[in-house]
Amino acid sequence: MVVDHNDADDLTQEVFVKVWKNLSNFREDAALFTWLYRIATNESLNFLKKKRRRFMLPINDVAKELSKKIDNDPLIEGSEIERKLQKVLLTLPDRQRLVFNMKYFEDLPYKEIAKILEVTEGSLKASYHIAVKKIQQLLGDDLL
Repeated sequence: MVVDHNDADDLTQEVFVKVWKNLSNFREDAALFTWLYRIATNESLNFLKKKRRRFMLPINDVAKELSKKIDNDPLIEGSEIERKLQKVLLTLPDRQRLVFNMKYFEDLPYKEIAKILEVTEGSLKASYHIAVKKIQQLLGDDLL
């Protein structure tokens, strides 16, 4: 979600500190995985919002900056089409990108994603479908 490996490392650390501090609040009405994932998701989305506000950049400029990181980061591997896909994903709204990542890359079932994001499966399916259509449209012939 955040593209930059240093940001991802910082977020990972923050998530585990938050989990540790709030472990006593874990109610066990959801799976530990779901609870952890929800915390990580919320922290990632909050981080992205803070980053935009801090730099006072419109979403397109943030996407351009992150796109440059995809091209220049030696830790990001993959074929040209994989890099193009990552860049196209940056143009999606955060929630759509999150749903797409969870479903496409992590192969989570809609039911699990719904628990993590606390939304209905129907809205997730719609969000995923819209994201896929946008990606297909932006990648065009590169996808085929």
